[in-house]
Amino acid sequence: MCRLLGYLGRTIQLDQLLYKPEHSLIVQSYQPREMTSGVVNADGLGLGWYHHAQHTEPFIYKNILPIWNDTNLPELSRYVESGCVLAYVRSATVGQGLDLSNSQPFREGRLLFIHNGFIKNFRKTLYRPIRDRLCDHVYQSLQGTTDSEHIFALLVNQLQAVPEQPIEIALHQTLLTVTELAQSHQVSFSANVIISDGNRLIASRYAHGTATPTLYWLRDDPAYPEGVIIASEPLFAGNWNSVPNGSILCVEKNLEVQTNQVLPIAILD
Repeated sequence: MCRLLGYLGRTIQLDQLLYKPEHSLIVQSYQPREMTSGVVNADGLGLGWYHHAQHTEPFIYKNILPIWNDTNLPELSRYVESGCVLAYVRSATVGQGLDLSNSQPFREGRLLFIHNGFIKNFRKTLYRPIRDRLCDHVYQSLQGTTDSEHIFALLVNQLQAVPEQPIEIALHQTLLTVTELAQSHQVSFSANVIISDGNRLIASRYAHGTATPTLYWLRDDPAYPEGVIIASEPLFAGNWNSVPNGSILCVEKNLEVQTNQVLPIAILD
C-alpha cells in the first residue's frame, strides 16, 4: 500500500504540505496509522504539480529512495509553489521493480494520476486482459509493469475513446471494467486514486473482494484556507471527512466537493 496526497486551492509552497503537518507524508512513510497491508512506505516517492502561469504539462519529480533519505526534496519543496499538487510515497508490491518507470505520478498530457491499492497476483491474472483492452497508442505508451500504470492506461484509453466525457465518468467506467475483469478471473483489487488536470481533483475509494483503503478530504482548514486536501490519512487534527466506500469524489475549480457512488457491476449486463 502507498500513501496519497492531493491539494487544490490557493497557491502554497510544497513544504507546507510535505513537511509542516504533524502527520505529514514524510511521517506516513515510516509511521503510517491506517495501512491495510505493509508496514512502511520506503520504496520511493513522487510529486506532480501545475504552474498556472505557464500553460504547460505538469511537472514531475520522482525518486526511488525513501522520502526521508531524499536530500533534494526539502530544497525543492521550499522553492516550488503551486495551487494543484499530487504526491505519494510508495510501498511496492512484492515482485514489482524499484525503478523510475514504476514510480508515480503517471502523466498523460495535462493529466496526473496516483494510485494506492493493488490487483492481486497482477502479473498472473489481469496483466494480459487489461493490455488486450488498450488501443495501440496507449499500449505503446506503457513504460513499467505495475498494476497502477495499467489502471491508468485503461483510464487514458477510455478518455481517448470518448474525449468529451468528464474525467470522473471515465474513471467510473474504468473501475467497472476492472471489476468486470476481476470477477471473471476471480481476483480481488483495490483502487484508491487521485487524478488531476490542473483545474480539478478527482478521487476514488473503491475495492472489490478486499478491504477498501482509507481516504479522507478536508476543505478550508484555518491552516489551509481556500484549499481542499485529499489524503490517505489525516495530516493533522481537523474536520476531516471520510470518503464513502465505493465512491468517486470530485473537487471543482471553485472548491465545491461532490461524491457519487460507483454503480454496481450489473450496469455492464
